[in-house]
Amino acid sequence: MLDGRRLPLWAGRTAALVGIVLVAFTLRQAVAAVSPILGAIRVDVPVSTLDVGLLGTLPPLLFAASGFTAPRVARHLGLDGGIVLALALMTVGQLVRAVAPGVAVLLLGSTVAFAGTGVGNVLLPSVVRRYFPDRVPLITALYACVIGVSTAVPAALAAPVAALYGWRSSLALWPVISAVALVPWLVVLVQQRRQRRSGPGAVETPRSGARTRPWRSRTALSITALFSTSTICTYAAFAWLPEILQDVAGSTPTQAGVLLAVTGLVSVPGALLAPLLASRPRNVGWLIATGIAGFALGYLGLLLAPATLPVLWAVLIGIGSILFPVCLVLINIRTRTHGGTVGLSGFAQGTAYALGALGPLLVGVLHDSGGGWTVPLLFLLGIALMAAIPAATLARPAFVEDELSH
Repeated sequence: MLDGRRLPLWAGRTAALVGIVLVAFTLRQAVAAVSPILGAIRVDVPVSTLDVGLLGTLPPLLFAASGFTAPRVARHLGLDGGIVLALALMTVGQLVRAVAPGVAVLLLGSTVAFAGTGVGNVLLPSVVRRYFPDRVPLITALYACVIGVSTAVPAALAAPVAALYGWRSSLALWPVISAVALVPWLVVLVQQRRQRRSGPGAVETPRSGARTRPWRSRTALSITALFSTSTICTYAAFAWLPEILQDVAGSTPTQAGVLLAVTGLVSVPGALLAPLLASRPRNVGWLIATGIAGFALGYLGLLLAPATLPVLWAVLIGIGSILFPVCLVLINIRTRTHGGTVGLSGFAQGTAYALGALGPLLVGVLHDSGGGWTVPLLFLLGIALMAAIPAATLARPAFVEDELSH
């Protein structure tokens, strides 16, 4: 934006726009590509139920750690350097697990990949605010939509590719994408170096991640609580939905993978519309209510009539995922400053993913202790309904910096 006027999307920021889209396309691949092919992996690598729980717990756990470390990365490397580091970690981690000889290396590669994904999660909202301050809802809608696609594509392709070429080939597809995503950010870094060399008027690369105390803000805490509900329900589905569908709905591994893909595809329209609608305060409460209803009805359907309409339950869980893009846009529109955005993004995502890490693990423990899926599904239903508490606060417009100044 220049003097209050909007710039064309391509005005000096084409590489950044392409880079944002490609980063968004990498942010769920490492998570969604494993669960549909666990059966094939188990043929070569002994993977216990506990290991599956760990694989499901690692993403939110590493995302949580990244939430608290990514602002420091941004301060030292800048936003663009932090994104490059994130993509490098994703590429290396996914390559390592594709060649893993045992479960330990599989977990190690996943840890590296998820750490990179977590850094990307936290920095991307701030990257949007930096390059597109005039179009935050639009670009947030675009990249949230792409994230939904990045959930669906690996989930749908993983099992068929593994059946044709083996599970290692299936996992080896995705580091290629993250390596390609590096290209526009390397272009951005080269452009910035030229700008710095061009003289005193050159645009300097801002360092990000100003220290704030968002935990003292009611709005920040409410966004964090809503994000926590979303992560628990979503990552439990990533980790366990294919096995739940196979056990209680009689789905084949390929069918279960396709239904997991359905949850991602259904989230795409919501991801596209939610940020645009959430920019108007009166719409926020309705959007949150829609997400709560989607998760609650989807898990209730799996509990009461799993084999009757499994596609409908998958669709409803996908609708619940609307909470994720709502949280992303709230991070930007409920802060007034760039530093506030980075601080809130790190705090909200770090805390939410720390709590969300318990979801897949608790689902596995509850399943093993109860011998079935009834108790785990009741747990997820209760978590979804708890999101009604922060919904009441977020339905009213407020800014984090204003609350912190009191």
